[in-house]
Amino acid sequence: MTTLLEPAVEKARQLPDSEQDAIARLVLDEIESERRWDRLFAESPEKPAKPADQAWAEHEAGLSEDLDPDKL
Repeated sequence: MTTLLEPAVEKARQLPDSEQDAIARLVLDEIESERRWDRLFAESPEKPAKPADQAWAEHEAGLSEDLDPDKL
C-alpha cells in the first residue's frame, strides 16, 4: 500500500459503516471505469484519434469558432 493510500484508509476506518461503504463504492467504480477505458483503447486505439484529428483539421481550416462562456 502506498504512503498516500495508507492514511486515507485509516481515516476511512474511522467513519461510520455507511460512509465507508460509499467511499468503497466510489473507489471500486473508479477502478472498474479505468479498466474499461484501458480495454476500449487497447481494442481500438485509432478510434479516439480519428474525431480528434478531424476536429483539428477543421480548426486549422478556419472552420472553428472561439468559445465564449458568456454565450453558453
